[in-house]
Amino acid sequence: MKIVVLAENTAACEGIGCEHGLSLYIEAAGQKILCDMGQSALFEENAKALGVSLSEVTLAVLSHGHYDHGGGLARFLALNEAAPVYMHKDAFLPHYNGTEKYIGLDTALAASPRIVFTEKRQTIAEGLTLIPATDIVRRYKKIPHGLTEKVGESFVEDDFRHEQYLLIEEAGKRVLISGCSHIGVMNIARDLRPDVLIGGFHFSKLALDGALADAAKTLAAMDTDFYTCHCTGEEQYRFMKQYMPRLSYLGGGRSIEI
Repeated sequence: MKIVVLAENTAACEGIGCEHGLSLYIEAAGQKILCDMGQSALFEENAKALGVSLSEVTLAVLSHGHYDHGGGLARFLALNEAAPVYMHKDAFLPHYNGTEKYIGLDTALAASPRIVFTEKRQTIAEGLTLIPATDIVRRYKKIPHGLTEKVGESFVEDDFRHEQYLLIEEAGKRVLISGCSHIGVMNIARDLRPDVLIGGFHFSKLALDGALADAAKTLAAMDTDFYTCHCTGEEQYRFMKQYMPRLSYLGGGRSIEI
């Protein structure tokens, strides 16, 4: 299984651009997968620099309905003529940061025949399963960070029902891709118990204190290797690394094999 970071908040090598967003290219289970498309066409530019052919992608997955993961969706639909794009049926709902900043997707794309809307847990190819956030038992409190959904003229706290996770099962390994882990990375990891979890932890606004240390210790006690990125925060990653020897950071341009 090969995973290449096409776009992330940082760049791990020269010649790779960075932005607040995430895009991963994955070769696994006989498929070439694009998981998220960042917030712009940067994922395409970096893919060219890294020798990744996006026209050969066989399927794509959008982890949730925020611009920093789906802003490049229109570009992907234009450069790849065949791959279906799996996203939750609520991904196009109006998502905001607070009440002023729209952070959702371009709703004009909802009519694309290439988009496959999901709701329940489902197998999309051999060894590939999509798991909705609503399936996860929430033992630990999530951190909303002021993210909302507009309902009529009112704003309500986002429950992140539009979030989904890609479970890859290959060669005896269970690898979970979680874009931002909005419902809580501890909930996701404890409930699904993957061998490897890749994704943001949504900790970037947390203080470097005992609460973050406790979260790190809780994750470290699980039998999982963690590769984090994007919304975790670089300072938070370095702080957590003290307690999590099996934690690594994935910057833009980095490639790993599992």
